[in-house]
Amino acid sequence: MDARTETIETQPQVINLTETAAKKVRQLLDQEGNTEFFLRVAVQPGGCSGLRYSLYFDDRAMDGDVETVTDGVPVRVDRMSAPYLRGCRVDWLETLQQSGFTIDNPNVHGTCACGDSFH
Repeated sequence: MDARTETIETQPQVINLTETAAKKVRQLLDQEGNTEFFLRVAVQPGGCSGLRYSLYFDDRAMDGDVETVTDGVPVRVDRMSAPYLRGCRVDWLETLQQSGFTIDNPNVHGTCACGDSFH
């Protein structure tokens, strides 16, 4: 077994995808055509309030990754982001005004005026 995969933990409650979000991720993964990709959700420095979310497809295993699987969609979170994302719910929103992923994070204490970042 590869040493990188040995460090991945499976924890069902780090981050959750709604059924709508999982369906959209599966659709986007199918478009990518790479069966090795999974959704990575991370917290990175940036924005007015100090932290912002990053969602992207990845095929790298990082030391300490925490993996969850929702409706067949593998999601990985790096060990530094996991405490900020524990209990988050990712949804897909599509209205006349906007479309995209939304994150409901119970750990957020405040956001900036533009809503792009949090602390």
